[in-house]
Amino acid sequence: MSVVDLIRKKRDGKALKPSEIRFLVRGATTGEIPTYQLSAWLMAVLLRGMSSDETDTLTQAMTDSGSRLDLSTITAPKVDKHSTGGVGDKTSPVLAPLAAACGVVVPMMSGRGLGHTGGTLDKLESIPGFQTDLAPEETLRILDTVGCCLIGQTKMLAPADRVLYALRDVTATVESIPLIAASIMSKKLAVDLDGLVLDVTVGLGAFMKNVSEARELADRLVAIGEASGLRMRAVLTAMDTPRGRAVGNALEIAECIATLRGEGPKDLEAVSVELAARMVEAAGLETSLEASRGRVRSALKGGDGLEKLREIVEAQGGDPRVIDNPRRLPTAPSVEPVTATRPGYLTAVDAELIGRATNVLGAGRDQLDQMIDHAVGAVMKVTLGESVRVGDPVVDLHHRNAHGLDEARQLISQAVRIDDVPPATATLILDTVA
Repeated sequence: MSVVDLIRKKRDGKALKPSEIRFLVRGATTGEIPTYQLSAWLMAVLLRGMSSDETDTLTQAMTDSGSRLDLSTITAPKVDKHSTGGVGDKTSPVLAPLAAACGVVVPMMSGRGLGHTGGTLDKLESIPGFQTDLAPEETLRILDTVGCCLIGQTKMLAPADRVLYALRDVTATVESIPLIAASIMSKKLAVDLDGLVLDVTVGLGAFMKNVSEARELADRLVAIGEASGLRMRAVLTAMDTPRGRAVGNALEIAECIATLRGEGPKDLEAVSVELAARMVEAAGLETSLEASRGRVRSALKGGDGLEKLREIVEAQGGDPRVIDNPRRLPTAPSVEPVTATRPGYLTAVDAELIGRATNVLGAGRDQLDQMIDHAVGAVMKVTLGESVRVGDPVVDLHHRNAHGLDEARQLISQAVRIDDVPPATATLILDTVA
C-alpha cells in the first residue's frame, strides 16, 4: 500500500477504505510513515473532509493503537466529561467532585493547555503535590475509594492520537472536525466508560467559532460514542468571554474552590451544575434532567462537592489544606491593574486575547514541553454589563518580575470594549445534542 497514493486519493476528495485508514494509523504509531507524509494527509483531510464512516474507522483505529483502561471491576456507573477547550475553562474541578458526590464514578482524563486555551492538568498541578500521572492500579484504587480521579493520558492509551495531534498543531490542521472528533473519542473509547458528557465551546475563545460548526462537531462526537454503546450528552456553551473571572492555573483553582463554597462567579457555577446534572442523568441515577439538576444543586449547597474535592486532592497526593486556605496555592509576587480609559459599560471581552495575554505572562505554553508559571494570570475585575469610570481597574495582571507585562497589557487593552450602552444579557447554554 502506497502512502503517496492515499494522500492523492484524499486530496482528490475520495473516501479511504477502512484498511487504508488503519494502515495510516499503524504507520503513524510505529513511526514507519514519515511526518511529512502524515502532515500532507492531514492537510488533505482538512481540505476535503471525511465521511462519517471514515471518521468512525479512524477513531476506532486510533483507539486500537494502544491499550485500554479496564474499569470493569467498578460496577457503579462511570461517566466522564470532556470540553473542547476555552479560556478560563475550569468546570472540571467543580463538576467532577459534584458528580462524584451525587454517586457518579468519574474517571476523568484531562489534557494540558496549548495555544490560548488552558488545560485542566496544569490547573490541578498548581495544587502543591497533586499527581496526575498515575498507574492504572492506583487510578482504580482511587476510583473505588473516592469515586473520582483526575488524570492525564498515559503513553499507552491511543498513542496514535499523540502523534497526529502534535502534527495537527504545527501544520494548521487543528480545526478539522473529523480529526477533532477522532482525537477526542479515541481517548474516551480507550477507557471503560458508561457515559460521556461533552462541553462543546463556541465563540472567540474556542476552536469552534460559530454554533453551526459546533453543532456539526457535537453531532459527530455523539454519533461515534453512541455507536460504541456510550450514553452521550452534548451541551454547546458560550466562550466569547472567559468563563468566570480568573485565567491562570492557581488563580482558577482558587476560583473553583470558591465556586464549590457557593461564592464563585455565577456563570461558572451555572455551566458546572448543568454539565454535572447531565452526568448524573447519563449515569441513570435520576429519572429526569430536572431531578438531576436538583441533586447537583443540593450537593453544591450542602458542601458535599467541596468535601469531595478535598478527598480527591488528598488521594492524589495534593495538600488538602488548600481547600480551606487557597493562599497556600502559588501566588505571583506582583499585581498590576489595567484600567478603564473611558467611562461606560463593559460590552465585550475577547477571550482569545485574554488567553494570549496570560500566556505571555507565563501561564501557558506554545509547545508541549514548555515550562509554565502556575502563579501568574489575569483576573477580571469587571464583568459584562457592569459600569466603569475612568481609572477603574478592569483586569488585574498577576505577574512575576514584569515578565511579558507590557505585551500582556497591550493584549488586554485590545480585548476589552467599553461603550455607552450596556450589552444584552449573554446566553450561556446555546444548544444541546442527545
